[in-house]
Amino acid sequence: MTIAASHDAATEHISREELQRMVAAQRAAFLREGPPSAETRRRRIDRLMLAVLEAADDLAEALNQDYGTRPVGLTKLFDLMAWVGDAKETRDNLEKWMRSIPLDGPVPAVIDQKPKGVVGVMGAWNFPITLTIQPAFAALGAGNRVIMKFPEFHRRTGKVFRDAVARYFGEDEVAVVVGDLRTAQAFSELQLDHLVLTGSPAVGRAVAAAAGKNLVPLTLELGGKNPVVVADDVDLDLAAHRVAIGRMMNSGQVCLCPDYVFVPRGQHDLFVAKLEGAFRRAFPSYLDNPGVVSIVNGRNYDRIVALIDDAVAKGATKVQIATPTEADQLPSRESRLIPPTILVDVPENATISSEEIFGPVIAVYPYDDVAEVVSYINARPTPLGAYWYGEDTDDFRNFLHRTNSGGVTRNDTFAHQAVAGAPFGGVGGSGYGAYHGKVGFDEFTHRRTVASPVDERSFVDGTIGAVVGSSEVEAGIDQAIAAEIADIRGRLGG
Repeated sequence: MTIAASHDAATEHISREELQRMVAAQRAAFLREGPPSAETRRRRIDRLMLAVLEAADDLAEALNQDYGTRPVGLTKLFDLMAWVGDAKETRDNLEKWMRSIPLDGPVPAVIDQKPKGVVGVMGAWNFPITLTIQPAFAALGAGNRVIMKFPEFHRRTGKVFRDAVARYFGEDEVAVVVGDLRTAQAFSELQLDHLVLTGSPAVGRAVAAAAGKNLVPLTLELGGKNPVVVADDVDLDLAAHRVAIGRMMNSGQVCLCPDYVFVPRGQHDLFVAKLEGAFRRAFPSYLDNPGVVSIVNGRNYDRIVALIDDAVAKGATKVQIATPTEADQLPSRESRLIPPTILVDVPENATISSEEIFGPVIAVYPYDDVAEVVSYINARPTPLGAYWYGEDTDDFRNFLHRTNSGGVTRNDTFAHQAVAGAPFGGVGGSGYGAYHGKVGFDEFTHRRTVASPVDERSFVDGTIGAVVGSSEVEAGIDQAIAAEIADIRGRLGG
């Protein structure tokens, strides 16, 4: 097992002035070039793909060291291949997406698709490559310049990523910033044309406040406590297995991981037993298991352990999945490993009931009626994902109709964010805006209406009577208002 002794060492600081210089260079280059052609955009996407994929081995090893321990295969699959399909869809559809859109109406007009200018991306530490680079592909496809702030927790990976990108791009086209927390704070205050952040709701609020001072439009992909509902018609073995695997992805350090599970009261104990069995089959050992991912740093390790301890102190029961020989050694702060942990009988006043866990811990609650579950979810901030295990029944349809979330997956975990071309993003407490596919292109595009009246009288000429108070024009307006009122009353039945 590899644990980096200097994991928490500070990354370098990039000054506010240097960041402003980089943005100014990109904006000047953008204005000189004007909206780039589809071919130029395609070549930028291809160059960025090539830069990162050529460095795949170095990036995977660097991230393994930055985390402490993280399987190279996991990084290559989720950080170095997960975005490829989305990037290729963007590059292959640019001509179609870039076309002006004609509008029907009395005044001939089109919607012009304009790049915004300079787009900033602030990635997240849990999947630092994917969550930094995937919005960048959408921004490049929309014709923008891009400056990326790599997550400060991963200084080794950030430097490999920065150097890889610099081999294919000048900083006035695509740039990577590797800096500390103060650098991130300064980055959020830049005069950008759009800013994307993936992070926690607390960080999202801080970045939104900073960006708001410059009226910078935002895309926020935040986390949330993602619920799972197990229906009474479910295959419990299937549900337990998939919930367990979903919870343990990246040791639970995923914004879409299930945080808590509602199970019919009569099946609650059996589900907990099956969930424990699923965890044990997936992790027959833990301390020296090459498939285990360590908690990213000491601060987050301490936070997760404190959430467990607080819940137990307030009455919850803890089921820790560890072998007898490992039980006394886990959790381990030295290796930053926390074994799969199930919490039952969690009281409402436990901190874990309201705080996103972001670790290998899951709470299980009994329920008697789906209406209880709907009320519980709706009383809390809107989650990024929601999961239902069971058939496509009236109860499921009611759940869809009465709750809201960034996305929904039935009988699996994470699947809604992997659907090609489908929007991915949050709502309410889990963020706003979305990207992936055409939605990502639209997110970083300004849609500008261009009107071209061709009648002898212009639009202004046609309204001059209302402006100067013509009695004849005013009478006509009053008649139009009366006609609309009559029409609406007719539709309303009175």
